[in-house]
Amino acid sequence: MALLEKFRQLAEAHEALVRTSTDPFRVTIERILSPTEAIVNGKQMILAGTNNYLGLTFDPECLDAAAKAVYEQGTGTTGSRMANGSFNGHAALERELADFYGRRWCVVFSTGYLANLGVISALTGQEDVILIDADCHASIYDGCRMSGAEVIRFHHNDPGDLHKLLRRLGERCTNTLIIVEGIYSMLGDQAPLSEFVALKKEYGAYLLLDEAHSLGVLGEQGRGLSEAAHVESGIDFIVGTFSKSLGATGGFCVSDHDEMELTRYVSRPYIFTASLCPSVIASTRAALRIIQTRPELRTRLWNNARRLYDRLKELGFKLGPTLSPIVAALFDRREEAITFWNGLLEQGVYVNMILPPAAPEGGSLLRCSVSAAHTEEQIDRICQAFESLRVS
Repeated sequence: MALLEKFRQLAEAHEALVRTSTDPFRVTIERILSPTEAIVNGKQMILAGTNNYLGLTFDPECLDAAAKAVYEQGTGTTGSRMANGSFNGHAALERELADFYGRRWCVVFSTGYLANLGVISALTGQEDVILIDADCHASIYDGCRMSGAEVIRFHHNDPGDLHKLLRRLGERCTNTLIIVEGIYSMLGDQAPLSEFVALKKEYGAYLLLDEAHSLGVLGEQGRGLSEAAHVESGIDFIVGTFSKSLGATGGFCVSDHDEMELTRYVSRPYIFTASLCPSVIASTRAALRIIQTRPELRTRLWNNARRLYDRLKELGFKLGPTLSPIVAALFDRREEAITFWNGLLEQGVYVNMILPPAAPEGGSLLRCSVSAAHTEEQIDRICQAFESLRVS
């Protein structure tokens, strides 16, 4: 097969999609009006698919911090953390994240994706085993591939299946890393974390928790599912991102294991990637302070999520299994999801369309992510758009 021949089937699938739909890969946000509204493809839209859970992308504290950093430190670092890209702000953010989680160590990466690549590939190698929840994010799968470790999937959110695998591994459990997520990005469901922690302790394995979608969302202080489930001491490594509740770009890992600090010297995504811009570091530090001092944002977020989830459920939509700021409407047929997504665009509502094979269990879904910045009127308009298309 010629080098580019493999793209023919992809091109045909793409052409078939755009014959009947707006091209989802070419949806352009032309102008941001607020955390919840924008001009998209020439039309004013309610943004209901941004992961901007606390609405901090336009918070004055974050904007002021970012602007100040640009004028004082420039637009970028122009180098990796190992070369010339470690500024005072990077070290300060690492200390503040470690303090936030009550951990000794923190390493900051340039994206959340790179955090998973860098941490997983540094922690594990060819002699090790990784047990991964089947519904984990692509960055986790890619980090597993990069590690060279033996990778075994267990059924999504199934402690019984994980138990069987650990029992079979026997003595190899001490060389085993279990990876789960706090809130899963497709359906918004949560890991049964207490049971996973109990199994990890029973067999002497290690546990990595990705809190990308649960940081700022769960827990009294906003530390995520581990805080909400009261099992923080049982988690060896917590990975997270700045691109959801913190309203920026970047990623991190916190841990109490002293060896975590040494991952800087072996993690290729850390060593060879340019470090975060000073403005991003500054706005993230401001957002982290807001998470700790403005709990009313979480209250508003969950009120909005409940309003959307309950109303769509009343309308007869098949939704994810639990209430969450991620509200996913499931469709059996790909064509139905595409038609519905286009209808929402026409109604001025932007959501995420997830088609096979990315969607769980071979189905399709339209994924809404609720924000604390949404007004009740905006939530109601989203519901009305869904209702009008359901009737038609």
